[in-house]
Amino acid sequence: MGKFIYDGQIRVDFEDRVLAHLQVVITTKLRRSESFTFMWKDDTTIGNGRTIVWLHESSSLVYKFYGSRTPQLNRTWLEMLTRAANSPSGLYVIPEPVDNANMEQVRDEKN
Repeated sequence: MGKFIYDGQIRVDFEDRVLAHLQVVITTKLRRSESFTFMWKDDTTIGNGRTIVWLHESSSLVYKFYGSRTPQLNRTWLEMLTRAANSPSGLYVIPEPVDNANMEQVRDEKN
Protein backbone atom coordinates (compact mmCIF):
# COMPACT_ATOMS: atom_id res chain seq x y z
CA MET A 1 0.00 0.00 0.00
CA GLY A 2 1.53 3.29 -1.11
CA LYS A 3 0.81 6.79 0.07
CA PHE A 4 0.15 10.02 -1.85
CA ILE A 5 0.98 13.11 0.21
CA TYR A 6 -0.20 16.54 -0.91
CA ASP A 7 1.18 19.74 0.61
CA GLY A 8 2.57 17.77 3.56
CA GLN A 9 -0.89 17.62 5.13
CA ILE A 10 -3.21 15.48 3.04
CA ARG A 11 -2.29 11.79 2.99
CA VAL A 12 -4.16 9.09 1.15
CA ASP A 13 -3.39 5.41 0.65
CA PHE A 14 -3.33 3.78 -2.78
CA GLU A 15 -2.09 0.37 -3.84
CA ASP A 16 1.47 0.69 -5.18
CA ARG A 17 0.30 -0.27 -8.67
CA VAL A 18 -2.36 2.46 -8.71
CA LEU A 19 0.07 4.99 -7.26
CA ALA A 20 2.70 4.23 -9.94
CA HIS A 21 0.18 4.96 -12.69
CA LEU A 22 -1.02 8.13 -10.96
CA GLN A 23 2.57 9.30 -10.60
CA VAL A 24 3.20 9.00 -14.34
CA VAL A 25 0.03 10.88 -15.29
CA ILE A 26 0.49 13.62 -12.67
CA THR A 27 4.18 14.11 -13.44
CA THR A 28 3.55 14.30 -17.18
CA LYS A 29 0.88 16.97 -16.78
CA LEU A 30 2.88 19.04 -14.30
CA ARG A 31 5.98 18.93 -16.53
CA ARG A 32 3.82 20.56 -19.19
CA SER A 33 2.69 23.21 -16.66
CA GLU A 34 -0.88 21.88 -16.89
CA SER A 35 -2.86 22.40 -13.68
CA PHE A 36 -5.81 20.13 -12.91
CA THR A 37 -7.90 18.64 -10.11
CA PHE A 38 -7.32 15.22 -8.56
CA MET A 39 -10.19 13.56 -6.73
CA TRP A 40 -10.47 10.39 -4.67
CA LYS A 41 -13.02 8.73 -2.45
CA ASP A 42 -12.19 9.03 1.23
CA ASP A 43 -11.89 6.04 3.50
CA THR A 44 -14.96 5.23 5.58
CA THR A 45 -12.95 5.98 8.72
CA ILE A 46 -12.99 9.69 7.82
CA GLY A 47 -16.55 9.97 6.60
CA ASN A 48 -16.79 8.13 3.28
CA GLY A 49 -16.82 11.42 1.34
CA ARG A 50 -14.38 12.59 -1.29
CA THR A 51 -11.40 14.89 -1.46
CA ILE A 52 -10.43 17.11 -4.38
CA VAL A 53 -7.08 18.89 -4.61
CA TRP A 54 -5.80 21.38 -7.19
CA LEU A 55 -2.49 20.23 -8.63
CA HIS A 56 -0.14 22.74 -10.20
CA GLU A 57 3.57 22.86 -10.98
CA SER A 58 4.49 24.24 -7.54
CA SER A 59 2.42 21.65 -5.63
CA SER A 60 4.29 19.77 -2.94
CA LEU A 61 3.77 16.07 -3.75
CA VAL A 62 5.24 12.92 -2.28
CA TYR A 63 4.71 9.39 -3.57
CA LYS A 64 5.63 6.81 -0.92
CA PHE A 65 5.80 3.25 -2.23
CA TYR A 66 6.01 0.38 0.23
CA GLY A 67 6.93 -2.29 -2.28
CA SER A 68 10.50 -2.51 -3.54
CA ARG A 69 9.62 -3.32 -7.16
CA THR A 70 8.35 -0.89 -9.77
CA PRO A 71 5.14 -2.27 -11.28
CA GLN A 72 4.90 -2.81 -15.03
CA LEU A 73 2.80 0.02 -16.45
CA ASN A 74 -0.44 -0.61 -18.30
CA ARG A 75 -0.46 1.71 -21.33
CA THR A 76 -4.23 1.50 -21.76
CA TRP A 77 -4.79 2.49 -18.14
CA LEU A 78 -2.34 5.41 -18.45
CA GLU A 79 -4.28 6.66 -21.48
CA MET A 80 -7.59 6.40 -19.62
CA LEU A 81 -6.22 8.22 -16.57
CA THR A 82 -4.71 10.92 -18.79
CA ARG A 83 -8.07 11.46 -20.52
CA ALA A 84 -9.69 11.83 -17.12
CA ALA A 85 -7.02 14.32 -16.01
CA ASN A 86 -7.63 16.34 -19.18
CA SER A 87 -11.40 16.42 -18.63
CA PRO A 88 -13.32 19.13 -16.74
CA SER A 89 -13.87 16.75 -13.80
CA GLY A 90 -10.14 16.06 -13.45
CA LEU A 91 -8.11 13.00 -12.50
CA TYR A 92 -9.70 10.20 -10.50
CA VAL A 93 -8.90 6.53 -10.11
CA ILE A 94 -10.42 4.35 -12.81
CA PRO A 95 -10.38 0.56 -12.48
CA GLU A 96 -7.50 -1.02 -14.38
CA PRO A 97 -8.54 -2.40 -17.77
CA VAL A 98 -6.91 -5.30 -19.55
CA ASP A 99 -3.99 -3.92 -21.57
CA ASN A 100 -4.36 -5.68 -24.93
CA ALA A 101 -0.91 -4.55 -26.11
CA ASN A 102 0.75 -6.08 -23.03
CA MET A 103 -1.34 -9.23 -23.35
CA GLU A 104 -0.20 -9.67 -26.98
CA GLN A 105 3.42 -9.18 -25.94
CA VAL A 106 3.07 -11.83 -23.22
CA ARG A 107 1.49 -14.25 -25.72
CA ASP A 108 4.32 -13.61 -28.23
CA GLU A 109 6.95 -14.24 -25.55
CA LYS A 110 5.34 -17.58 -24.66
CA ASN A 111 5.38 -18.81 -28.29
